[in-house]
Amino acid sequence: MNTEQLTVTGMTCEHCVASVTEEISEIPGVEAVQVDLPTGAVTVTSNQPLDPAAVRAAVEEAGYQVS
Repeated sequence: MNTEQLTVTGMTCEHCVASVTEEISEIPGVEAVQVDLPTGAVTVTSNQPLDPAAVRAAVEEAGYQVS
């Protein structure tokens, strides 16, 4: 299992959390996504190493930025 942590900016509500979670979950190998709305902390658990560019692209597709 691989775990990566990042900070996402711009999220203001549970809909934002759901959007980010959904987009990241579509990356092959992702097992779980946990988002802490107040801090913007996102923890991604996967069964293989993740491409940071793919994670960033997923967050941007949801309409937010990785800081």
